[in-house]
Amino acid sequence: MSKIEYWLDLAKYDMETAKAMHYSKRYLYVGFMCHQAIEKALKAYYVKAKNENPPYTHNLTLLAEKSGLYEKMTEKQKDFLDFLEPLNIEARYPTTKDKLLEILTDEKCSELLKLTEGELAWITKKL
Repeated sequence: MSKIEYWLDLAKYDMETAKAMHYSKRYLYVGFMCHQAIEKALKAYYVKAKNENPPYTHNLTLLAEKSGLYEKMTEKQKDFLDFLEPLNIEARYPTTKDKLLEILTDEKCSELLKLTEGELAWITKKL
């Protein structure tokens, strides 16, 4: 298995986990897993673009910038990364859990899953 396939397999697994979290109404973790899925897809793209291991970071914008993908993204895609970015930390350390859960409603999580799947497809097509 190539490093690109490795990262993509993890991204797909995380996407399925996000769906399972939505089904079980664990909305905090829908956001976390969507972040994880995009992070791993960006790491796959990084490996493809740079032919080296991706940096140890959870920063989506940094990964997109360092791989050269950020400049190919629309403003809407960049805004999506900005939305996902804090979900990684906030889900791990839910000091603002109640506030985050107000944002991550069932409806918002459905939208988040749809946007994440679209973004995963877009990144995968770039590979």
